[in-house]
Amino acid sequence: MALQKLTKAQRADDRRRYDDACAAAHGMDLIGERWSMPLIRELLLGPRRFSDLKTSLNGISANVLTQRLEGLEGAGVLVRRKLPPPASVQVYELTPWGYEAAPIFQALGRWAVRSPYHDPTRPFSPVSLMLSLRTMLSPVAAGDLKAKIQLHMNGEPFFWARNKKGEIRIGRGELEEPDLIIRGTPSEIASYVYAGAPLSSLDVTGDLKLASRLPGLFPMPEKARLEAA
Repeated sequence: MALQKLTKAQRADDRRRYDDACAAAHGMDLIGERWSMPLIRELLLGPRRFSDLKTSLNGISANVLTQRLEGLEGAGVLVRRKLPPPASVQVYELTPWGYEAAPIFQALGRWAVRSPYHDPTRPFSPVSLMLSLRTMLSPVAAGDLKAKIQLHMNGEPFFWARNKKGEIRIGRGELEEPDLIIRGTPSEIASYVYAGAPLSSLDVTGDLKLASRLPGLFPMPEKARLEAA
């Protein structure tokens, strides 16, 4: 199949890309620009409005967000569409191919959390926490755990559910008859699960025994050892 003829804008953009046929290098061309990966992360649980994305991406400007959305749309990673009435608002959503990037975030997260320079006190978005909980769960520690956990963060409901086969579902929305309900900010929940903050810092209802197990289900790996110069 013949290669498509590049437009003038595409040729100009091509000067910033790697002159490398490696598919991994091309992947960095697609999503390696600053803010692109956090933006994709925020869309992994479904479509979002521009204002939602700007709120979730701490420190991004409206102009840069617009540029990244346009770039990822041009690359085929996401699309714009308008929700039907009564919502009638424009949202951004990953394409089926865009959603295939999810394992990249899990693998990168498992690797990067071992960095001695990783700072877990920085802002945590709700989606970031949900993806982290899916990534960092220890199958050994969880065993045949079956649980339905409802999390309310920043005024929005999210859910984390695992069946006895070890299959995990995460997403936005309400669960029917959750075993545990936790209300707090993403940082407060992460501090309890990962850093041993007291459970009393959260608003918790339901199975308190399950709640007390959570820190043991998501053990943090040892930090990588820095070699002496």
